[in-house]
Amino acid sequence: MSEVRFPSTPTAHIGHESARVAHSSASAFRPQKPGVVLEPGRFDKTYWSDLWSYRELFLILAWRDVAVQYRQTVIGVFWAAIRPLLTMVVFTAVFGDLALLPSEGESPYAIMVMAGMLPWFLISTSLTNASNSLVMNSSLISKVYFPRLILPVACAAVALVDFIVSSVVLIGLMIASGFSPSWQILLLPACVVLAIIAGLGTGLIFAALNVRYRDFRVIVPFLMQLGLFASPVGFSSSLIPEAFRFIYSLNPAVGVIDGFRWCLLGGQANIFWPGFLISSSVSLFLFWSGIRIFRVTERTFADVI
Repeated sequence: MSEVRFPSTPTAHIGHESARVAHSSASAFRPQKPGVVLEPGRFDKTYWSDLWSYRELFLILAWRDVAVQYRQTVIGVFWAAIRPLLTMVVFTAVFGDLALLPSEGESPYAIMVMAGMLPWFLISTSLTNASNSLVMNSSLISKVYFPRLILPVACAAVALVDFIVSSVVLIGLMIASGFSPSWQILLLPACVVLAIIAGLGTGLIFAALNVRYRDFRVIVPFLMQLGLFASPVGFSSSLIPEAFRFIYSLNPAVGVIDGFRWCLLGGQANIFWPGFLISSSVSLFLFWSGIRIFRVTERTFADVI
């Protein structure tokens, strides 16, 4: 067995400023080990422990993605609140005022839409950012070793920050309308985790495919546009006929949105529990499949990208 030590000299210039900063951060926070021993099967045996060893790199990449997201913007972080707010206004006008679709119980239609908008943007942002994470960091992948799973997972930090900012808008709507949630809101963190799992699981699959087939950079935004209307964001999922509720629940976003509304609207939201369990199971399956597909193809990222 031969012993290989990482060089301590400064890294080469990477072109893009954010990639260069991340590259130097990866070198700076490389675990302080006497060396890496190359042996058969080491990549599989120590992968998860390497993830923990590189936890500082994860924090730096997450902070970098958040900073790049709002750098040199006019309204900065408030864009995360304006985007769902404007979408909520359009959906309320189209589905609530023009189509006259019913809300969940006695809750205002705007609050019902916003309660579905927040988890949808959390899922879509996690998925989109994760699918592009490897291509956007190609220089980093080809020069420094670290568990590649860190990149798409760090992208979920941007989605989580957007979600926290957007939640302020929902809180303001509830206060303005005099609507207060019930005890179910204590279970909201579990739904937030489920939303990240749903978005990140599919994002890992698309990230692996995007390395080899760059068409997915165009396909993913198109799928997100379709998913916005195929998911119960602007309307209640109770409007779906009973005969199609099980099939409709195969969409992982359905269970997440219904869970959010049940937590935020309380008794005003009639959740279809069999469909919620099906949708949650699909989310967990996609997350498991995404990790497996990502791990199988991870060895070839540096060669193909």
